[in-house]
Amino acid sequence: MAKYFNYFPKTLYSANNKTSSLDTVTNVIARFAFESKLKENSSAFYTYSIQDSDTPEIIAYKYYKNPERHWVVLLFNDIIDPQFDWPLKYDSFIKFVDTKYTANGAANTTVQTGLAWAMSTNNVQAYYKIVKRTTTDTTPQGTTIEEKIELDANTYANVATSSATYTLADGTTTVQTITKEKQTYYDYEMEVNEAKRDIKLLKNDFVSIVEKEFKKVIKS
Repeated sequence: MAKYFNYFPKTLYSANNKTSSLDTVTNVIARFAFESKLKENSSAFYTYSIQDSDTPEIIAYKYYKNPERHWVVLLFNDIIDPQFDWPLKYDSFIKFVDTKYTANGAANTTVQTGLAWAMSTNNVQAYYKIVKRTTTDTTPQGTTIEEKIELDANTYANVATSSATYTLADGTTTVQTITKEKQTYYDYEMEVNEAKRDIKLLKNDFVSIVEKEFKKVIKS
């Protein structure tokens, strides 16, 4: 982000509210945003899955040939804080989980690390009933629809797993299976982290135009 704030306007600021000691500072609260229509236009972007080795600067260099265009990657995806809104690398993720649940592990009957506590199936973050319906004689065959329903612990305990075959009015045969699963805190944190990987990258055709508009708006 070395050059990013160079485009921002300057303003006068006093730490002690005295006009006699004004400093010229960068107005970092200035904001630029993409129009929602552009972000929703599938012809203006392509999807990308963030890899563990990626940073906004690396992606900007790979796709825009300029690491200083990292702000395009971030703002196009409404990422304000790249430290917390960007997926953690695996090693960092493990440390994050261990630190976050350290107190839980320490309070456990058998003292555990935060990571061990979060991974234990005895410590459940959420309960789910999974209903899966698969058609067996349509084109294409084997079309599956899956519904994942979050339950409370008592309801979950009373869910019976099952499998049944139904023939609908149009002659279509459907196999419905009901299963259930518990989600550990580790799996929950992993799901949250992985959900951050899929982003949109503005196509190169638009980047130069947007960059000019950014400099114009941010300096006004």
